[in-house]
Amino acid sequence: MLNSNLPEPELLKTILQPLLEDFQYWFERSRHLLETERIAFLDKQQQFDLLERVKQAQQEVNSAQMLFQVTGGQVGIDMAVMMPWHQLLTECWKVGMRFRSEQSHN
Repeated sequence: MLNSNLPEPELLKTILQPLLEDFQYWFERSRHLLETERIAFLDKQQQFDLLERVKQAQQEVNSAQMLFQVTGGQVGIDMAVMMPWHQLLTECWKVGMRFRSEQSHN
């Protein structure tokens, strides 16, 4: 459970920093899958478009991390900014799970 006595910048560092790191980790895994495997249930354009959206999200998360670091953790990120990242990761997870499922049945 979070300590409600933490000052706001410490609370941001406790929650936001690991969350941004998680986004980077999962986007990198998704990017690797999309760059190294042919996803048979996506046509080439769909796979390319998904990869480009992942690359764009990685750049956005990277910018947010840099801003967070430069300000010493003094800024937060609006949920309206993070929600599309979460939705994209959910889409990537579904693609990854289906890909692995289909690979295991071949």
